[in-house]
Amino acid sequence: MNTTRQSLSELTSENEAEKTLTLQFEDNTLLARLVGDHDRHLQHLEETLDVNIARRGNRISVKGAAPEAATARAALEQLYLRLSSGGMVDISTLEAAVRMTTLHSDTKRPANSEHGAGNASDQTQDTRLPTLKIRRGAIEPRSAGQAGYMRALARKELVFGIGPAGTGKTYLAVAQAVAMLQAGSVERIILSRPAVEAGERLGFLPGDMKDKIDPYLRPLYDALHDMLPGDQVMRRMATGEIEVAPLAFMRGRTLSHAFVILDEAQNTTIAQMKMFLTRLGPGSRMVVTGDLTQIDLPSGVTSGLRDAIETLSDVPGISITRFEAADVVRHKLVARIVEAYDTKTAAEKTNIRSTRTQENNGTAR
Repeated sequence: MNTTRQSLSELTSENEAEKTLTLQFEDNTLLARLVGDHDRHLQHLEETLDVNIARRGNRISVKGAAPEAATARAALEQLYLRLSSGGMVDISTLEAAVRMTTLHSDTKRPANSEHGAGNASDQTQDTRLPTLKIRRGAIEPRSAGQAGYMRALARKELVFGIGPAGTGKTYLAVAQAVAMLQAGSVERIILSRPAVEAGERLGFLPGDMKDKIDPYLRPLYDALHDMLPGDQVMRRMATGEIEVAPLAFMRGRTLSHAFVILDEAQNTTIAQMKMFLTRLGPGSRMVVTGDLTQIDLPSGVTSGLRDAIETLSDVPGISITRFEAADVVRHKLVARIVEAYDTKTAAEKTNIRSTRTQENNGTAR
């Protein structure tokens, strides 16, 4: 039996670019959870897609530009099915549903870029969304970029995740690591990042070595505690199944049968990145994440992540996922902030090129 059915009254308004779509839902209890308290989910959907949504009884009508109305309808149907199967719906899952409705129709860019441009097998549309199953629940992608990234994490031995904050680069990498550890596919998890201060000088830090490096590694601890109970994290760290260490401690090691993650890799030097990548041993996976717009290295020092992407773009077996502002899954303002900075950076680069062209033309005269 269909859980939802589209009403026969799918109308085209006077403006052919606008449509009114009507959905009918059979379970009023699920419908109440779908729309949220005081219809707040519908209000959020209206603001996000610039459509008008009206609810009468067990019917919801969506009016707006055809693409946005279709997206709203697909999101509502997806969320209703989620509720029917025992899932939960909140603002974050609503926003994820809106992003994911365009996953299979987006042919402008591959979410997973193999060898820089992607190979034919990776570009084939996969109608099944990847899901990570860990003991605390299932983790699903919340954007097209995340879907491609999760497929790469499951299939490839070396994966680069590059993009702005809030895209889930580190979180999903840790989730894949935990899933593989629990499944027995790897024997341990090794989490690392360079100890570089983000534009500040913290000075002397008290305590032993662990106390000194913990502030730099806190995001990795946070992700771990989201995946595993706190006592299990501590127990696995005590036995060596989970190791969290600064990048400097990686030199000279061969990391075998391990899932290794290097976070904040934009703050590595070229030598550090080469050293880290060559630690990969038999039966291991390696993930490198970073944001090339937030490099905290001293002026004039080339980022090891930037150099690695340029150097390794044509190496077989390496997957590179490039996230965009549309993949940000934090507060919607984060995506807008990222877009604003990207626009400003692009404008500054254009002005610099224009100035140099003018200077060159003046010199030629």
